[in-house]
Amino acid sequence: MNIDKAVMRFAGVVVLVSLALAHWHSPYWLWLTAFVGANLLQASFTGFCPLAMALNKAGIKSGAAF
Repeated sequence: MNIDKAVMRFAGVVVLVSLALAHWHSPYWLWLTAFVGANLLQASFTGFCPLAMALNKAGIKSGAAF
């Protein structure tokens, strides 16, 4: 697995979990969904992704995007 796949999988899991929490717990969990979406959007423009940097330090091999 490379960093690109790990970042996309992590973002997808966080979005789905936050949607489930918003449905069964509190609608305020949708702010987490919005944060993940905003972070993905800014990363597509700037290339800066804190998770990608952490995965790189953990020794995960680089992909094409990060």
